[in-house]
Amino acid sequence: MPALNVEFSDRELEDLRQIAKERGTSMKALVREAAAADIARHRALQEGAEAFRRFFASHADEFAAAFPEDEPHPRSEGRVA
Repeated sequence: MPALNVEFSDRELEDLRQIAKERGTSMKALVREAAAADIARHRALQEGAEAFRRFFASHADEFAAAFPEDEPHPRSEGRVA
Protein backbone atom coordinates (compact mmCIF):
# COMPACT_ATOMS: atom_id res chain seq x y z
CA MET A 1 0.00 0.00 0.00
CA PRO A 2 1.38 3.44 -0.86
CA ALA A 3 2.46 5.57 2.09
CA LEU A 4 2.88 9.24 2.82
CA ASN A 5 5.31 10.84 5.22
CA VAL A 6 3.75 13.79 7.00
CA GLU A 7 5.66 16.27 9.14
CA PHE A 8 4.15 17.79 12.28
CA SER A 9 5.40 20.40 14.69
CA ASP A 10 6.41 19.19 18.14
CA ARG A 11 3.17 20.61 19.55
CA GLU A 12 1.01 18.93 16.89
CA LEU A 13 2.77 15.63 17.43
CA GLU A 14 2.24 15.81 21.18
CA ASP A 15 -1.45 16.68 20.63
CA LEU A 16 -1.81 13.71 18.28
CA ARG A 17 -0.22 11.40 20.82
CA GLN A 18 -2.57 12.63 23.53
CA ILE A 19 -5.69 12.32 21.35
CA ALA A 20 -4.70 8.84 20.17
CA LYS A 21 -4.09 7.78 23.77
CA GLU A 22 -7.47 9.17 24.87
CA ARG A 23 -9.22 7.32 22.04
CA GLY A 24 -7.29 4.10 22.58
CA THR A 25 -5.95 4.02 19.05
CA SER A 26 -2.64 4.47 17.28
CA MET A 27 -1.45 7.78 15.89
CA LYS A 28 -1.32 6.22 12.45
CA ALA A 29 -4.97 5.14 12.70
CA LEU A 30 -5.98 8.55 14.04
CA VAL A 31 -4.33 10.44 11.17
CA ARG A 32 -5.66 8.00 8.56
CA GLU A 33 -9.19 8.32 9.97
CA ALA A 34 -8.97 12.13 9.88
CA ALA A 35 -7.75 12.09 6.27
CA ALA A 36 -10.44 9.59 5.22
CA ALA A 37 -13.12 11.74 6.87
CA ASP A 38 -11.89 14.83 5.04
CA ILE A 39 -11.87 12.96 1.72
CA ALA A 40 -15.46 11.80 2.32
CA ARG A 41 -16.49 15.36 3.25
CA HIS A 42 -14.86 16.75 0.11
CA ARG A 43 -16.63 14.19 -2.10
CA ALA A 44 -19.98 14.94 -0.44
CA LEU A 45 -19.52 18.68 -0.99
CA GLN A 46 -18.61 18.08 -4.65
CA GLU A 47 -21.68 15.88 -5.14
CA GLY A 48 -23.89 18.44 -3.39
CA ALA A 49 -22.55 21.26 -5.54
CA GLU A 50 -23.19 19.23 -8.70
CA ALA A 51 -26.75 18.41 -7.57
CA PHE A 52 -27.34 22.11 -6.91
CA ARG A 53 -25.99 23.07 -10.35
CA ARG A 54 -28.28 20.53 -12.02
CA PHE A 55 -31.28 21.73 -10.00
CA PHE A 56 -30.53 25.39 -10.72
CA ALA A 57 -30.04 24.73 -14.44
CA SER A 58 -33.31 22.80 -14.68
CA HIS A 59 -35.19 25.64 -12.94
CA ALA A 60 -33.31 28.59 -14.46
CA ASP A 61 -36.45 30.21 -15.89
CA GLU A 62 -38.21 30.04 -12.53
CA PHE A 63 -35.22 31.61 -10.75
CA ALA A 64 -35.01 34.32 -13.40
CA ALA A 65 -38.69 35.16 -12.94
CA ALA A 66 -38.44 35.14 -9.15
CA PHE A 67 -35.23 37.19 -8.99
CA PRO A 68 -35.08 39.40 -12.08
CA GLU A 69 -32.68 41.84 -10.42
CA ASP A 70 -30.07 39.07 -10.26
CA GLU A 71 -30.18 38.39 -13.99
CA PRO A 72 -27.23 39.60 -16.05
CA HIS A 73 -27.90 42.69 -18.12
CA PRO A 74 -27.15 42.43 -21.84
CA ARG A 75 -24.46 44.83 -23.00
CA SER A 76 -25.59 47.60 -25.29
CA GLU A 77 -23.83 47.53 -28.65
CA GLY A 78 -21.71 50.53 -29.52
CA ARG A 79 -21.54 51.65 -25.92
CA VAL A 80 -18.18 52.78 -24.57
CA ALA A 81 -17.28 52.21 -20.93
